[in-house]
Amino acid sequence: MLFRAFYALPKSIKGADGKPVNALLGTANLILREVEKHDPRAVVLCSGPDAAPYRSELYPAYHADREAAFPDELGSQWEDAGAFFGAFGWTIAETDSYEADDLLGSYAAVETRAGGRTLIMTGDRDMFQCASGEVEVLYVSTGGKQGGELIGAAEVKRRYGIPPELVPDFIALRGDPSDGLPGAKGVGEKGAAELLRKHGSLEALLANAFRESRPKLRQALTEQREDLLAFKEIATLRKVKVGRPRSKRTDYRSAAKAARQRGMNRLAERLQQAARG
Repeated sequence: MLFRAFYALPKSIKGADGKPVNALLGTANLILREVEKHDPRAVVLCSGPDAAPYRSELYPAYHADREAAFPDELGSQWEDAGAFFGAFGWTIAETDSYEADDLLGSYAAVETRAGGRTLIMTGDRDMFQCASGEVEVLYVSTGGKQGGELIGAAEVKRRYGIPPELVPDFIALRGDPSDGLPGAKGVGEKGAAELLRKHGSLEALLANAFRESRPKLRQALTEQREDLLAFKEIATLRKVKVGRPRSKRTDYRSAAKAARQRGMNRLAERLQQAARG
């Protein structure tokens, strides 16, 4: 969310100290819109390394093309994010060994086991693997659409032709250019879905690759076997030990103070009004 807001809003949006606050402001507005709409019992913001060590070890080209360093204007806001969003009463969860997606999926699993429901707000379609009767993805896409699009298990199947639990298999076969995963040679989105519907999983497909009638497909599945299994493991969320967050409503009064301290006066007024209401 911070990256999206940073590149969506001008860096001329600055605080009292003259430093940009566009990423913090944009992210606050994005999350607040969904908080006001869905009224969650708790909000957890997750962060972690762009490429977890275990994923890079599985496939060195994973995320290799992504920008290695933060722009200075974003780095200072990233460092302030914990204090700023903590003032909203939101839980801040960080990890060095996993990625934010792993944390998001783990919190959703904990909430499901406790009998609750979860909304995962993300711009990453990899998270569609979490969709279930108890978990929906609030998918935030680039473009003019306001707010997150609710993606449940039925919508995942309508979009991709496979159930959520096969999303990692689907990504492995189709590939994911944003993550540096090439997928199986000659297999696109439609072909990946057809193969998974036929065989039921990537492992079953690879075990029966010799039965495929197309020579190029047989060759791709045979020669790329180990890479494809690595791609699936990369796309599959890891389970992280997390506790269920306690119920805590957004603290609009404290958030207004934090916003005003950073020169976000219009946001502060909006938050102050919410505190009174």
